[in-house]
Amino acid sequence: MPRGIWMLGFVSLLMDVSSEMIHSLLPLFMVDSLGTSAFVVGLVEGFAESTALIVKIFSGSLSDYLGKRKGLAVIGYGLGAMSKPLFALAPGMGLVLTARLIDRIGKGIRGAPRDALIADIAPPSIRGAAFGLRQSLDTVGAFLG
Repeated sequence: MPRGIWMLGFVSLLMDVSSEMIHSLLPLFMVDSLGTSAFVVGLVEGFAESTALIVKIFSGSLSDYLGKRKGLAVIGYGLGAMSKPLFALAPGMGLVLTARLIDRIGKGIRGAPRDALIADIAPPSIRGAAFGLRQSLDTVGAFLG
C-alpha cells in the first residue's frame, strides 16, 4: 500500500478522534453550560451539516479544475484542526457556531479532493483496498473518539 494512503488514513483517524470527542459532548455543553435550548442545538447542527454538504458540491469541481488535490485536502484538514480549540474557548453560542461552521467547511473542502488523491496515488489493482484502508482508519478514529 503506498505511503500516501497510510498517511491520509492516519490523518483521518486523528481527525475523527478529535471530532468525535468534541461533537459527542457539544450538545450537552451548549444546553448545560451555555443555556441554549434543544431547538437551538438542532438549528446549529443542521446549519453546520448543510454548510458541509453545499461546500462538498464545489470542492470536487474546484479540485479537478485547479489540479491541487493535496493543497485543498490540507486546507480542509487544517480548518478542521483549527476549529477544535475554539470550542473550548467559546464563552457563548457565537463562537460555538463559528467553530462548528469552520469545522464543517473544512470537512466539505477536504472530502472530494482527498478521495481523488487516493484514486491518483493508488494503482488500479489496489484502488478498492486503498479506499477501504482509509475508511477503516477513519472508522477506528470515530470509535476511539
